[in-house]
Amino acid sequence: MTSKQKRAIVIGGGITGLATGYRLLREANNRNIHLTLTLLEAGNRVGGVIQTEHREGFIIEHGPDAFISTKPWAKALSEELGLTDKFIGTNPKVRQSFVVRKSRLIPVPEGFYMMAPGSFLPFIKSPIFSWGGKLRIALDLFISSRSDGTDESVADFVRRRLGKEAFERMAQPMIGGIYTSDAENLSLKATFPRFIEMEREHGSIIKALIAQKRKSSQTSRDTSGPRYSLFLSFTDGMQTLVDALAENLSNNIRLQSPVTSIQKKESDSEHNYSWRVHLDTGEVLEADLLCIALPAPQTVNILAQVSPQLSDKLSTIPYSSSATVNLAFRREDVSHPLNGMGFVVPITEQRNMIGCSFSSVKFENRAPSDYVLLRAFVAESTYYIKGKPDSDELSSIVHKDLSELLGISAEPIFSVVSQHSQAMAQYHVGHQQLVSEIDELANGLNGIVLAGNAYHGIGIPDCIHSGEQAAMRLLDTLS
Repeated sequence: MTSKQKRAIVIGGGITGLATGYRLLREANNRNIHLTLTLLEAGNRVGGVIQTEHREGFIIEHGPDAFISTKPWAKALSEELGLTDKFIGTNPKVRQSFVVRKSRLIPVPEGFYMMAPGSFLPFIKSPIFSWGGKLRIALDLFISSRSDGTDESVADFVRRRLGKEAFERMAQPMIGGIYTSDAENLSLKATFPRFIEMEREHGSIIKALIAQKRKSSQTSRDTSGPRYSLFLSFTDGMQTLVDALAENLSNNIRLQSPVTSIQKKESDSEHNYSWRVHLDTGEVLEADLLCIALPAPQTVNILAQVSPQLSDKLSTIPYSSSATVNLAFRREDVSHPLNGMGFVVPITEQRNMIGCSFSSVKFENRAPSDYVLLRAFVAESTYYIKGKPDSDELSSIVHKDLSELLGISAEPIFSVVSQHSQAMAQYHVGHQQLVSEIDELANGLNGIVLAGNAYHGIGIPDCIHSGEQAAMRLLDTLS
């Protein structure tokens, strides 16, 4: 395609940036493009929130502990990297989850998916909802579909179709556990478009779930809370994927290289541009192709001089902070049977956690025999104490909640707290329209693409897909 050597820079060493860099090199080679690549990471390690720690026989995840396989990009990339034999699925013996109700862990009814039942008998028997709440949920079978196509919040959608109890006691904690977000503002179109399809195609969420159950007996076993059989991790933890990408890019990665700004430099060609990338050390690098794979707030600062309008749009994407608290206990000190994957906590319970995974149950070999590893999540919006707690405070708060809910009678053997500041993009109502405007403005910057969890999905597969698409778009500009 071209014999002239091209220079590419990826700003950001999270999973998105790593995927972008990997795909740039592989696809450039496939297209016979002579490409040099530099990946700039501000910190002292790559991987972003994905980080695994091995300690005293425990495998501790500081960030995500798995990825969903129905979105194919993470699984496909892992297979390409030769990691297939390292895959591990969730424990098939305990694929149920719990929701906290009046300080008790109640099993999510079999067939219940996120906000609505796909099986009536388990739903009718469940103590999670009052009889009035159950009748209101059943009205979903008769409520007319909405057809105006406008975006609405997840909270409004659930209350409209299924009622207040369905939202407060089930949908809010389930969705909050995924997005660490306030469902009152969360865009249904941007986060759960499948429910829009269900309403449009079946006229009812319940009818859609029943039809889905009829299609597949496997689905009927996996619709109690999260569909756990669809989640994958690695035998040695999620760091496996990061390490494999980093090994492939080892000669291209520069750590502790924060970028302060970029500047456009027109080349001699009418359609080709070079970009100057300014580091905080005063060093200036040049690139023909540039991917910014950073959270929106950081991207705002970098683009401020090049495209104030794009920078302003990006600044309207809100972010939230969260923390992960891993605690290890002797099995004999936890009275709960831990006969599930974990639990979620409704806001109405007024706890400091939004949920907890039973890590040593969810995946094999996460803890030594006769020990358990619990992984709790605290969202910025659920702090019930003044100010921002430090690690010791968070550990103490979570230990107190877990002790009451799981019957824990001892202090943890150790705790590991990971605070993720402004790490999760919030897809508010109107997010898709906002991202469409951002994409249009970004397309006007020849040789630059944006990638990451701010735009089209927050999960690991989404971020990988975003990075891979960014790489392909950059190489296409050389055509």
